[in-house]
Amino acid sequence: MPSTTSHQSNSHTVDKSTAGSVRLDVNADPIPRANTIIVAGCFGMAYSQLTLSPAGIEFARHFGGSGLHVGILGAIPTGMLFMQFLSAVVANHLTYRRGLWMAVSIVQRLMLLPVALGPFLIPDASPTFWLWLFLGLTIVNHGLLHFASPLWMSWMGDYLPRSGLSRFWGVRHLWMQWAGAAALLFASYLLTFYSEQIPKAFAILTVLAAVLGVADILLFWRVKEPPVTRITETRIRKVLAEPFRNRDFRSFISFMCFWHFAAMVGAPFISLFLLAEVGMSLSRLLLLWVFCWVGGAACSARIGGLAERYGHRPILIICTAMKSANMLALIFVPNDPEFAFYVLVPVFILDSILNAGFVVATNGFMLTKSPSGNRTMFIAAGTALAGLVGGITSVACGALLTYSDLQVSVLGLELASYRVLFAVSVVLRLASLLLVVRIREPEAHGARHVMSQLIGATPLRMVRFPVGLFRSEPETEPAAKKP
Repeated sequence: MPSTTSHQSNSHTVDKSTAGSVRLDVNADPIPRANTIIVAGCFGMAYSQLTLSPAGIEFARHFGGSGLHVGILGAIPTGMLFMQFLSAVVANHLTYRRGLWMAVSIVQRLMLLPVALGPFLIPDASPTFWLWLFLGLTIVNHGLLHFASPLWMSWMGDYLPRSGLSRFWGVRHLWMQWAGAAALLFASYLLTFYSEQIPKAFAILTVLAAVLGVADILLFWRVKEPPVTRITETRIRKVLAEPFRNRDFRSFISFMCFWHFAAMVGAPFISLFLLAEVGMSLSRLLLLWVFCWVGGAACSARIGGLAERYGHRPILIICTAMKSANMLALIFVPNDPEFAFYVLVPVFILDSILNAGFVVATNGFMLTKSPSGNRTMFIAAGTALAGLVGGITSVACGALLTYSDLQVSVLGLELASYRVLFAVSVVLRLASLLLVVRIREPEAHGARHVMSQLIGATPLRMVRFPVGLFRSEPETEPAAKKP
């Protein structure tokens, strides 16, 4: 972790001497092509939101998809994370990663075009065929995505300077959040006009996503790549085991595995619940997710600064402690789409702030705690194993929704179906606090100290959160650090 004393300024100034470089504060190293990396990230985020939006769920339902199919869709993004281990093994035998990453990523960004355009080119094919082709291509899509992801993360870990890394990641995530919000807003308006023509709307969104996604990849042709740092030990067993033998990183892996288990009990079914049970329209649901992204966009840069100053561990603890809020709101929200929309807007905004904290803190931890040699395997271990746990959890919960009559009474409150899963997720998310506090980052401040910087020193001032995220950073560095 870089010394926090070199990051007291929150201003962003441009380094004129290096084309496209950004200096995040007066003492941080300039980042060449920083603007290119940010713009590419915005295109990539737009691609992700246009292809992973609730429009995909409606596309599956249009062709006969059930809760089981939605559970499978929810499991695929995390379940295919095992491909990161394969990527890590391959990366340790490469000199440069960019060529392989670009080739795999361009194919991945075009993968959904056949199923999006197919119903218009072959209209006589059965709905079941398109449903399972959609699921199959989604599996391949995410498999390629997760193969490419560690190559890119390892590249960025070698390319970006450690000084100011988390702050830059927060600024990048800020613009990506705005791009995600804009993409979902466009999708929401499009689906308002094509509410009865879901395949046509999905095709438009997928074609636009493919264009933006390929542009994202091509922009990185201008970004230099340091060669891969060779490791002396190349035996697969030793390479795979190294992240788990690292005491600090092992505590992070344990938390991530349990967190994915806790989150994926409920998270994959939020959109389906609001569509099928609450009765919210697809365009209104997408507008709800737009508000969600706006919250993260407003606070990402500030969160990056907090991670840079105080460490990644306290950000993870704070976010974990509050991540049950959206599940609790979904349990109690009535089956009234209009009322539910206005109740959930502030809840989703808060949740997006917490999600931004997770992204900045987890990415920052992995990049700063992984060695330059075997970095790809460390990144894979930090996400892929947890993804497998989350993927299995999502499929199992989708099967329960489809084939079981989920009903339970809690303190006189009758819960059924989706709300049972949300309640279980709340309990598990709170239990994950027992693991997040064990993450080892000795140089980080305590979570209570960071909260006091955001909202003041007393519990009665908790009402100020997350307003504290918009406050300017203090000019002086706090004297004491707590592990």
